[in-house]
Amino acid sequence: MAPARMRAVQYDGYGEGAAGLKDVQVPVPSAKKNELLLKLEAASINPVDWKMQKGMLRPLLPRRLPYIPVTDVAGVVVDVGSGVDGFQAGDEVVAMLNPFSGGGFAEYAVASVKLTVKRPPGVSAAEGAGLPIAAGTALQSLRSIGAKLDGTGKPLNVLVTAASGGVGLYAVQLAKLAGLHVTATCGARNMELVRSLGADEVLDYKTAEGASMRSPSGRKYDGVVHCTVGVGWSTFEPLLSATGKLVDITASLSAFLRAALHWVTFARKRLVPLLLWPNKADLEFLVGLLKDGKLKTVVDSRFPLSEASKAWEKSIDGHATGKIIVEMEG
Repeated sequence: MAPARMRAVQYDGYGEGAAGLKDVQVPVPSAKKNELLLKLEAASINPVDWKMQKGMLRPLLPRRLPYIPVTDVAGVVVDVGSGVDGFQAGDEVVAMLNPFSGGGFAEYAVASVKLTVKRPPGVSAAEGAGLPIAAGTALQSLRSIGAKLDGTGKPLNVLVTAASGGVGLYAVQLAKLAGLHVTATCGARNMELVRSLGADEVLDYKTAEGASMRSPSGRKYDGVVHCTVGVGWSTFEPLLSATGKLVDITASLSAFLRAALHWVTFARKRLVPLLLWPNKADLEFLVGLLKDGKLKTVVDSRFPLSEASKAWEKSIDGHATGKIIVEMEG
């Protein structure tokens, strides 16, 4: 049975960064039709969370203020709404909350059954909470290049930029599961980690070789999972194979315009902006890989909910290795 009120962290204006986060007491939400009420154990921060606070997705997100941020969570079902099948109180789950309503920085949150999956024994809350946006984006990026996780695809060559970040670390692992040859860029301190997760070639992005992003083996890339900003199409175009794709997960307006131009001109080399399509099937697949030990969530750091602003600041700083996790005490 959930209490009437709960602790949460929210912001009520744009652009204040970590200083704009406020600890509050708010009513516990209730599960409506096809919803679950979760007692949260862990939440993971994604760059989109603080980009929303900066106002970069106005007027679409957030829908209204004040807003409790973060969508990627893990917890335990405490109540089920009408029309719910397959879940009951006590089930441990991973979920992606509705970004319009948010709610991850809180002791309780409401999740749709459409984006909630059971968390098997052996998969921790922190590991599960890291998955929805970051691993989902990595998976869909690789699929758009032509990778097949069932092992039936061609042995493509792929480049993963910012490979030690949240999306990048999942992309390296998933690319290897798909049988791809992986070149990765990251900072010097993370090269061994990225190599240990399966990358065949690792480049320090601060060196001349790393900045050029050319494969040391001289291979052209069939696909690039581009996880950072500040490097454009002109840098990647000569590195791509004849039908190579640059999948940009942080696409700017100019990238969308170039992608449209490639589409209407039937260009063989293409820029493909990726917008995540959250879905239950992908989340179940990723949780299954975690359970089987084929995928791991690299946790950069953990913070209690009472120190959510420190976690927020660390994410904005942009140098985390893997996922930043906020854990609910008690």
